[in-house]
Amino acid sequence: MTLVRFGPAGQEKPGLIDARGQIRDLSAHLRDLTPDQLSDASLARIAAIAPDSLPVVSADVRLAAPVTGASKIVAIGFNYIDHAAEMAVDVPEEPLVFMKAISAQSNPFDPVISPRGATKLDYEAELVVVIGTRAQYVDVADALDYVAGYAVGNDVSERAFQRERGGQFVKGKSADSFAPFGPRLVTRDSIADIQNLAIWSEINGEMRQQGNTNQMVFGVAEIVSYLSQFMTLMPGDLIYTGTPEGVGDGMTPPQYLQPGDSIRIGIDGLGELRQHVVPGP
Repeated sequence: MTLVRFGPAGQEKPGLIDARGQIRDLSAHLRDLTPDQLSDASLARIAAIAPDSLPVVSADVRLAAPVTGASKIVAIGFNYIDHAAEMAVDVPEEPLVFMKAISAQSNPFDPVISPRGATKLDYEAELVVVIGTRAQYVDVADALDYVAGYAVGNDVSERAFQRERGGQFVKGKSADSFAPFGPRLVTRDSIADIQNLAIWSEINGEMRQQGNTNQMVFGVAEIVSYLSQFMTLMPGDLIYTGTPEGVGDGMTPPQYLQPGDSIRIGIDGLGELRQHVVPGP
């Protein structure tokens, strides 16, 4: 099942994508796609609704982030072997975990805002895991049972803030607009193998990243299990799972984002993000 949220900002409604690729309006059955709607039982109730019984929505409607109300955004660094190599770091022995401020969350087609003082703005194509059920001390074998579904994400980064301003990655990862995701939430039962999806990014029409989730150092089940040992994952929480090689910072010379640049990021079966970079305040 593929779920979306659509409509003007602040007035979004829930919807699903039918077999013909049309958006169908779910608002007669639920008010919004929130963490309360992400359990297996809740998703099964939505899946039981006949799509043909739902109103068709215009194809050119605005799409928002497919879930609202996340309590936290967790991210994994250097989680693709080739990306660790291009950044000249050792492959982590355990997942490298950092947080992104919840205020960084944005919609799949909203602009990326270059923050004040930015000099090394970068993109990262990522698979985003959306938690569906409260997870604490979860075994790897059971970890995917706690996942509601998946989306496309861009772990926008300011490398100077990240590495040259002291402290943790969070300062370079948390500006407004630095966590776009969507446009679809594809439920886990709709993906045959989450560890075999092509993932890519394109900047100003130039393909930059071309990877596959089979290149992850730590797979989705390992990540969910690992994080649950250190924090309770709540329904609606977002996990950005790392990026393949081809980021601007890894190029020779580095190719950082500038106002006016366009970004496209996609994952097979999950859709794509599109953003333009705009100057900040």
